[in-house]
Formats: sequence, structure tokens, C-alpha cells
Amino acid sequence: MLALGLEPPEVVTSLRRSSQTIKDKRLFKVARDLKALNNGGQVQRKKKKMSKNSQDSDTPKLGKKIIQHLQLDYRKREAEILTTEAIKDSHVPVVPGFSSRGPNEIAPDILKRLGNFTILSGIFVSCPHAAGVAAYVKSFHPDWSPSAIQSAIMTTAVNPGLVYETFEQDYIIMLCNIGYDEGNIGKISGKISTCLKGSDKATPKDLNYSSMAAQVSLGKSFAINFPRTVTNVGLANSIYKAKILQNSKIFSIKVVPEALSFRSLNEKKSFSVTVTGKGLPNGAIVSAS
Repeated sequence: MLALGLEPPEVVTSLRRSSQTIKDKRLFKVARDLKALNNGGQVQRKKKKMSKNSQDSDTPKLGKKIIQHLQLDYRKREAEILTTEAIKDSHVPVVPGFSSRGPNEIAPDILKRLGNFTILSGIFVSCPHAAGVAAYVKSFHPDWSPSAIQSAIMTTAVNPGLVYETFEQDYIIMLCNIGYDEGNIGKISGKISTCLKGSDKATPKDLNYSSMAAQVSLGKSFAINFPRTVTNVGLANSIYKAKILQNSKIFSIKVVPEALSFRSLNEKKSFSVTVTGKGLPNGAIVSAS
């Protein structure tokens, strides 16, 4: 039997005959609406308000499993719980509260959805939300890298076919080129990181994300190139063709090559997306897919 709280007294009394009693202080209100039968092992509500599709159900198997688990002998098992210590370091980088909202001035070329959740908002804050989605995708693909899972989440696909992977060195190069010094990058990476002089001048828009974004000068013509590399996680023998959807005639989009052919799983192929236009008016935001 499972007691849903410390009250009412008759519930606890009727359960004392069993070998184990489980109590949950959070369920006082639920317990007040329940009445336990003396010997039957069933629980019924005093006031029944059931939908047309509802029906009574007796599920003793779950209760038996709980009792069997509690009756296991754990006395011979030992565990050591160490005292935790909090160390405050004002120089360690922190994640700002608006991190999930985007674009923002820190890295405007990283396109992020302007959602209603920030890192500290929502019923259970946003990090568990994202962690739950990531765990769900990983349950289907346990061998995927974190960035492959992120790519699948960004493209809202459990089986995306192609994923955009990013690696530690990609982020280090990007941070070097947006002004971070080696000391601050080391605090983020946890090890000594070096910004090579004259190395690849990758900007945030060049990061191997499944999204693409860039700022352009007001009223001036522009030509922006987005290099990307994808990994085949779909069918071994497959061909993917580019399809452009846009509502604006202010700019044009070209994908090279227009099709990618794969012959094996985890094979990588590169392509580029070039966006050209004659200039955008002040405050204009245009998009396509």
C-alpha cells in the first residue's frame, strides 16, 4: 500500500498492518480526499467526479514492486557523503540571464530564437527544459556528440538526416576573433588555449551552426558567405538537395553545391550559402530558409 501523506489518520492506521508505509508530506490535500479500505489494498475517492471515459482500476503490481524494493537488505552497503565546499571566484565567466534570447549585441551573428524562457525563468527554469529534450534525443542516438544533439534540437528533428557538428577548437577560434584574450578563453575551456596569429579569421557567422545570421551596413550592398559542414546520420546512401524558401525580393540566396551525395554513415560534406542584396532599410530584419 502507498499512503499519500500523513493524514487522514484512518489511512495511516489501515496501513500499519503492512510491512512498509510510504509517506509524502506534499500530498496532504490528496490524502484528505482518499479513504483506504481496511484489508483490500484499494483506494477510493469520497466524491467521484469522473469523465465518461474514466473507469475504476486496481493496479496491485506496482505496489508489490515498491514493497519488494523497500524490503531489500541494504544494511551491508556503505556510502560516503563528503561535505561540499562552495568557492566563489568573481573572475569566472557566468551565463547571463538573457542568454537564451537572441540575437543580442554580444554575438549578433549567432541566431537564437527569441523565446519566452531565459536561463532563470519558467516553471522549472529553462536549463532542465533543454536538458530533458537533449536526453530524449540522446535516448534515440546514444553515440551522438553534444553538438549533434544540439543540431537536432535546433532543426526540431529526432532523425534529422544531417547534423551540424561544432568542436572545441571551433569555439576557441571564434572567441579569439571576437576579442577574447587567451587568459579568458582558458577560464572557459579549462585549459591553456592559444590564439594563433594569422590563423583562420572565423567570425560567429562562420560557426558550424544549423542557423545562419549576419549584420549588414545600413543601405549598402552586401555579399555574405556562410560555410557549413554536415555529417550524414541518416541513410548510408542518400542525396540531399537544397530548397530555398523566401518571401523577400530584397536579397538573393545561392547554395553551392545544390546537392550533397553520401555513400556512408558519418560521412562529412561541405557546402556554402551566399546571400547578396542591395541594402536594407533601417531596422529591417529579413529571413528565409
